[in-house]
Amino acid sequence: MKNVWKLFVVITLAGIVSAGIAVGTYSYLNKKNGNNNVTEVFNQPVRFAAIGSAAENTDFTQAAENSVHAVVHIKSTAKAVSSSRSQRYVDPFEFFFGPGNGGSFQRPEPQPRTGFGSGVIISTDGYIVTNNHVVEGADEISVSLNDNKSYTAKLIGADPETDIALIKIEAKDLSVMPFGDSEKLKVGEWVLAVGNPFNLTSTVTAGIVSAKGRGNVFPNAGSRSQMKVESFIQTDAAVNPGNSGGALVNTKGELVGINTAIYSETGNFAGYSFAVPISIVSKVATDLKQYGTVQRAILGVTIQDIGVLQQVKPEVAEKLKVTEGAYVTGFSERSSAKGAGIEEGDVITAINDVKVKNVSQLQEQISLYSPGNKVKVSVQRGSDKKIITVDLKNRQGNTDLLKSSSAAELLGAAFVPLEEAKLKQYGISSGIQVSGVTAGKFKEVGITKGYIIMLVNEQKIASPEEFDSIVDKILRTSSDDKVLFIKGFYPNGKAKYYAVDLNE
Repeated sequence: MKNVWKLFVVITLAGIVSAGIAVGTYSYLNKKNGNNNVTEVFNQPVRFAAIGSAAENTDFTQAAENSVHAVVHIKSTAKAVSSSRSQRYVDPFEFFFGPGNGGSFQRPEPQPRTGFGSGVIISTDGYIVTNNHVVEGADEISVSLNDNKSYTAKLIGADPETDIALIKIEAKDLSVMPFGDSEKLKVGEWVLAVGNPFNLTSTVTAGIVSAKGRGNVFPNAGSRSQMKVESFIQTDAAVNPGNSGGALVNTKGELVGINTAIYSETGNFAGYSFAVPISIVSKVATDLKQYGTVQRAILGVTIQDIGVLQQVKPEVAEKLKVTEGAYVTGFSERSSAKGAGIEEGDVITAINDVKVKNVSQLQEQISLYSPGNKVKVSVQRGSDKKIITVDLKNRQGNTDLLKSSSAAELLGAAFVPLEEAKLKQYGISSGIQVSGVTAGKFKEVGITKGYIIMLVNEQKIASPEEFDSIVDKILRTSSDDKVLFIKGFYPNGKAKYYAVDLNE
């Protein structure tokens, strides 16, 4: 028995020694050949795959369950606008052959314009973020919760530059979605898109983050403001019409973005969707709640991607010591960046130690700050690396906090309604009067005190509030063509028409 046990021990030890020799020999040959061990050839650290990271083991159910209760359905309605011109049109036969040989017809009444989208509840007392284009130009906003309760919403503020709007419903103890950290979101990470595509409520789709800091997605989409902030999270989660304003959620159930656009030639999902990062959304929503407008800081530089520079000016690009960043091509008036020492030809590579690879990522980082904030700007100047501290300013070139735009402030005018006696005196049914003019848009075009406004963009005006509402709608549009066409007259009977450009 003892001999058998000794034999077993000897065989076991021999096996262990043989295995050790085999492993050692294999390792030696690998090093000698130099091309069989990928980890060593490419100088990669040894990593062990986490079993729980496999896609088939990822559980989306809890994140989806928490998310659908905080995502709402939004219906926006814009009232029909009738032209001030006569609604009666003469039949061509009557025009040529006289009455009785033709007839007349009534122009069909214009119908209200209705749109649908999604939104995300971010506070228990009813604040909701959505896309500006979901509520743009709306006279009425209706919100339906996941439990089918409906509310009328009030627009708190909107920002066409980021396509984000903040609305509010009067409700309590609502389900909310906690904010995640879009800065830490990684390419390849699983995400959920939650919204109401095609009016199908509470729809959840899944995908991965395809790219971050994606900008200039729709370069041929018409006029774009120079202040447009585009640094999208790109995903392959299915997003369709109606998803706009809905949630992009990580597997923890945290809000990491607001779904905004799709890339498609048909209008429906074709592989890629885009979301505004929550880092931008939270800044915009906070400003809209506190100030009614976004406190947007600017560096005061004109910039270009190095990739674009390589195509248009290869002789300049090849001299650069870096291949990523935002190339400074010039400066705006009263530029804070120029005043701080940034020069034309510098490449901005980081903001407060956060790396920026392109123009979109630079815009995203600056959009997180307000006028008056100081930021450390890392630049590559030739072979030198420099860190320059810049005091950020607003569009007006100062650090003042801006108030919500209103007709009185922007136009530099005050208005009063016309009393019944005045209406009878002038033989009109409605109108408002300019009671005072200071520096502003009205003074620039020549409107003076006493002018009576009857029509604005072909709409009858009966009160200063109606006038404010029209101006506010125009300011909230994403179009660069923001103009007031005003028709009216002065008390002496002289009719005057004005075109007022509302673009800054």
